[in-house]
Amino acid sequence: MKMSKEKGVSILYLKILFIILIVLSLFAGSSLAVAEEDPCREEGIVVKNLTLTSLWFKRDGGDCYIWQRNKIFVIRPQDNIEIFSDLTCETKYCNDLTYKDYKSFDEDGNCRVRILTGCTLSDM
Repeated sequence: MKMSKEKGVSILYLKILFIILIVLSLFAGSSLAVAEEDPCREEGIVVKNLTLTSLWFKRDGGDCYIWQRNKIFVIRPQDNIEIFSDLTCETKYCNDLTYKDYKSFDEDGNCRVRILTGCTLSDM
């Protein structure tokens, strides 16, 4: 039984297409894994107070701590940090910011951001 030349070429094209699809799917899968990876997840994101004054913060609704100018705190994915402008932690300085909010400003991926006057976040 002899195969026609056109049929042989068609089968060859199908095999090549199949190999290309496998390679592309493997590449897409590895790219997704890299995109989902969060280098800051374990150690957290360092947040530095670069406002013109000291602030106060609460972690997970706990005690009120002073956050002096040029000092840092670390936020992890599970943390809930509230920032206040008064030492009784009653007047919010910022709306509640999550780990995801801080992470979105970490443009260079070094797990460090800063807060400026007016609750403005930027990469550090």
